Amino acid sequence: MRSSQPSIREIVSHSGHAAGRCRILSLAWTQKLEMSGQGLSTYSGWVEILRDLVGLSHALDFRTEAEAKHEVMLRLFTSVFYGLSNNYVLKNSTNLKSNSFLSSAAKSIHHFILIPCMHQALQALTTNQQPLLVLLEKHIRTIQVSHLLLTVRKTQAVLYVLHRLLDHGITTNLVVSIDSALDLAWLLHGRGSQYVNMELKKLFSFPHVLQTSPASSSPDVESTASGNQSDDVIPCKRVKLYSESVEKEEGPFGVPNFTLDPQILCHTFSPCDGPSAGACTFGQITHLEIRTCGPDSLKVLSFSLPTFFCLQSLSLHSKSIFRELDVLEFAGALQQLSDSGCSSLIQLSLGLLPHVGLMKTLLNASPRLTSLCVEFQTAIWGLQFNLDHAGTAEPNTSELLLEKLTVKIIQLQTDLHFLTSVLRRSPHLASLHIAGMRLPTGCSQSQLLSTLSESNHSLKALTFEDIKLCDCLPDILKLLRGCMLEELSFNDCRLLERCINPEKSLVELVAALKMPSLHSLSLAQNRLAKNVCVLAELFSDQSQSSLKQLDLRSNFIQPADLLEFAKRLMIHPPPHRLTLDLRKNPGDRDPETWNMALKRLQSSSILLVEGWKSTDTMVDHISNM
Repeated sequence: MRSSQPSIREIVSHSGHAAGRCRILSLAWTQKLEMSGQGLSTYSGWVEILRDLVGLSHALDFRTEAEAKHEVMLRLFTSVFYGLSNNYVLKNSTNLKSNSFLSSAAKSIHHFILIPCMHQALQALTTNQQPLLVLLEKHIRTIQVSHLLLTVRKTQAVLYVLHRLLDHGITTNLVVSIDSALDLAWLLHGRGSQYVNMELKKLFSFPHVLQTSPASSSPDVESTASGNQSDDVIPCKRVKLYSESVEKEEGPFGVPNFTLDPQILCHTFSPCDGPSAGACTFGQITHLEIRTCGPDSLKVLSFSLPTFFCLQSLSLHSKSIFRELDVLEFAGALQQLSDSGCSSLIQLSLGLLPHVGLMKTLLNASPRLTSLCVEFQTAIWGLQFNLDHAGTAEPNTSELLLEKLTVKIIQLQTDLHFLTSVLRRSPHLASLHIAGMRLPTGCSQSQLLSTLSESNHSLKALTFEDIKLCDCLPDILKLLRGCMLEELSFNDCRLLERCINPEKSLVELVAALKMPSLHSLSLAQNRLAKNVCVLAELFSDQSQSSLKQLDLRSNFIQPADLLEFAKRLMIHPPPHRLTLDLRKNPGDRDPETWNMALKRLQSSSILLVEGWKSTDTMVDHISNM
C-alpha cells in the first residue's frame, strides 16, 4: 500500500510550486531530505521561499543551504509569532499558524527579533506560550531589540523575556537599535560590566508595593491569564506587583511605579507550578552591536568598558558623525580596559568618525585588537583637532595583532600615510577591505599597493571598493605575484578606464590571477563590457585558475558578449563548478541570445541572474558608448 506521505523525489519535483514549497518548508520534511543520503539538496527550495519573501535579488545573496534555511525560518517565525502578514504567510496560513510550526522554527533559528511594541505576543510567552520561551532559551544566541519604553507598564513582559534569554538562556550576542542611555544601561546591567548606572539603580530601589494577593491565584485571574485576553493581565504569580486599579504608570517623582528589576520580574512571571528559586544569575554579553549609537549611549559605553572583561566584540554606529571629544573619551575607556590585563575585546567596529587620525588613536588605546572596522566622514561643523599635532609626537611603530582591517572613507581627499603606517605595523593582516579612498589630484594608489607587497605577506582576502586603480596595473601585478590570496575583489575600481588597450591590460591581469589559492574573484562594476571574453582564459592552459566564485555584476555585458564568453568557457571549462553572478547586466537587449548564453553556461556554472531593466543603468551605458 502506497504511503500517504509524498516521497523525497516528489517534494523536490514540486519545489517550484506553492504546494511543494509548503512541504519543503516543513522542518520534518527538510530533515528527511537532508538526512536521506540520496545526495539531494534543499537549497533550491529555501531560495524559492526567500524569493517570495524578499525578492529574487536578495534571495540569491544567501549562498549556502544553511544560510537560506535560517533566513526563511527566521522571517517566517517572526511573522507568525507577532501576527504579521505577508503574501507567503497568507497563502500558507494553514501550515504556518500553529504552535507546532513555532516550536519547529524555534529549534531552527539562533536569532530572535524582539519587537517591544508587540505586547500581546510577548505577553503570551509569560502565560500559555511558556514552553516556546523555554525552547528559545535553549537555541537563541543573538537578540535584536529596539526601544524598550521603560516608562510603560506593558514593558514588564518585554523585560522578563529579555531576562530569560540573556540570563537563563544561551544568548550572549546583543544587537540594539536604541539611542537611550537608560535603556542601554538596563540591557548591560550586571551582564559583564561592574558599572552601575545611578538613575537605573534608583528605579530598581523604588519602594514598590509587594504583597501576596489572594487574587493572584483566584480562578478568574488564572483563566484570564491562560486565555491571554488582555495585555494588561499579569499572569499567575508569587507576588503581586501592583493593584489592577492603579492606572497611572508614573509615581509622584516622574518615575515608573512598577518594577524594572529583572530579579523581581522573573519571580513574578514564573509559572505557579514551577520550582521556586533563589536569586537569578546574570548572563554575560560577549558581542554587542549598537546600530543607532548617540552621544548618551556612547557615554554609557565609556563608563561600562573599563570593567567589561567578558566583551569580545563591540560595534557602534551612528547616523550622524561622532564628536571627536566623545571618541577620545571612548578611547580612554578602551585604554583602561586594555591596561587592566583582563580584556577579552578583540573586535571593534566604529562609525561615523570625523577624521582618519582617530584610527591610530583607537589602535594605540587597544593594541590587542585582531579586527578593526572604521568608517570616516568629514565633519563640516565644530572644532576639529589634529591628533598628530604637526608630527611632534613620536610615531608608534610597535607591532599590532590585526588580522582583519576594514576602512571606509566618505570625504573628498585622504592622506595615505594614516593607512600605510598602520599596514606596516600589521604583519599578521589576513583580510583587508578599503572603500572610497580619494587622493589629492596627481597622486596614485601605487604607494598603498607597494606597502601591501612589502609588509603584508599573510593576506588571504583583499577588497578594493570605489577606488581608482586604472593607473596601478604594474603594482597590482606585483602584489598578486607576491601573495597567496584566496578572495579578491576589485569593485568599482575603474580598472580599464583610460587604458590604451583594455583587452591587453585585462590579459595581463588574468595571467596574474591564475594562482592556485584564489577561489573567489569579484570584478563587479568595472565596465568590462565586451572584454568579458578575456576572463575565459582564466581556465586555459595547465596553470588554470581554481576559481569557484566569479562576480561580474553591473559590467554592461551585452548578450552577444556573454555568448562569446560562454563559447570560450565550453572550450576551457573551470575545474570546479563555478558560481557566476551576472546580475544587473543588460540581458533584455537581446533576450534570445542572452538565454542561449545562459543555457551554455549552465553545464559548468551555477548562475545568479535576475530580471533586467536597461534604464536602471543608463549611466553605465553612456560610459561605454
